[in-house]
Amino acid sequence: MNNELIGTCIVGQSGGPTAVINASIYGVIRTALDDPHITKVYGAAHGIRGILDDNLYDMGKEAAYELSLLLNTPSSALGSCRYKLKDYEEDETDYLRILEIFKKYDVRYFFYNGGNDSMDTCNKISKYMQHVGYDCRIMGVPKTIDNDLYGTDHCPGFPSAARYIVSTCMELYLDARVYDTPMICVVEIMGRHAGWLAASAAAATYTGFGPDLIYLPETDFDVDEFISDVKEIYDDCGKVFIAVSEGIHDKSGKLISEYGNESSDMTDCFGHKQLGGLAATLVGILKDNFAGTKIRGIEFSLLQRCASHAASQTDITESFEAGRMAVEYAVHGITDKMVGFRRKIDDEGNYKCEIKLIDLDACANTERKIPREWINSRGNGLRKPYIDYLLPLIQGDPKIPMQNGLPRFANLKKIKAKPPRKN
Repeated sequence: MNNELIGTCIVGQSGGPTAVINASIYGVIRTALDDPHITKVYGAAHGIRGILDDNLYDMGKEAAYELSLLLNTPSSALGSCRYKLKDYEEDETDYLRILEIFKKYDVRYFFYNGGNDSMDTCNKISKYMQHVGYDCRIMGVPKTIDNDLYGTDHCPGFPSAARYIVSTCMELYLDARVYDTPMICVVEIMGRHAGWLAASAAAATYTGFGPDLIYLPETDFDVDEFISDVKEIYDDCGKVFIAVSEGIHDKSGKLISEYGNESSDMTDCFGHKQLGGLAATLVGILKDNFAGTKIRGIEFSLLQRCASHAASQTDITESFEAGRMAVEYAVHGITDKMVGFRRKIDDEGNYKCEIKLIDLDACANTERKIPREWINSRGNGLRKPYIDYLLPLIQGDPKIPMQNGLPRFANLKKIKAKPPRKN
């Protein structure tokens, strides 16, 4: 592959949104618009679906200031999707269509922003373009509040979601102690197979204003032990605050959220079960064992992934850098990689984030979980190494553009792209 490659680029977003996913997209768009090797910058409407449907936006027609607002705008500005590509050896239909669109718009650079399943899509397209000999540099830009992508110290989106969880748990802790009456509070936090997000509630506990018990998918959940854990704290002070990851399961692998709800079999195209309702399930179990006690279940749900008002400036900065460096590496000849983060701690104990590259093959569909040694022996709390890991990531208060006392979010025109003229 020659180092100099001239052509257009497409950037797309996929999977669940975050408070900072648009900061990464802004990093890609701004850097690509300013690079002479990239002649046009297109945004794919709703991820890979936008390419298959020939529904692309001309990002060069957006006002510079409006684009800059993406730094502090939550959710996926270009639209997202959950669409699984089959292997091209099994069915080449989608790949032929993608190649057709790439040729139509002279696409030589493709950047895909997402989590595990998105990196699978990115990897498959990259391998197909190599297979057919089409010169296109393809880079994955990481995103997931679940923080479970392989090869990177942490994922853009996770620190901001974690910061929301920590601060909200601190507030709930105080609220739950207003009245001089017994109370049990169960908070359900996202996390299917990895408990990074629910674990972040431990930072609230370390301040003295957080959950008494935290349960993660990394360990098996036992209902009898759970009731015993709660009773021990309840008998001592009459107040119990519990944080649970939505994906906790028993030793057989059955999700606790399915207890008493055997019909919960809705899945997406990647085969992931639609979770939720765990807090209500645990409240039901607790009511059978703590009669007459006020027991409240709270599900953070979408709030934890769209709370840009609680975003970490560290997360915003690093998310932008992930997008920017994906373009920088691509125009210098790199392809078939995902941008990742390497943690550095200097002699004074200061945190620094460095960019690294990870093979798409390695990170596609590989989940990274919390080390077992970071979880206490009883599986109901976190140890200090997790707190040391988390705290540097949630630092910094962003300066959010405001209008009439409200955040000013990006409002893109989304002008439909036209293919470049043939010479």
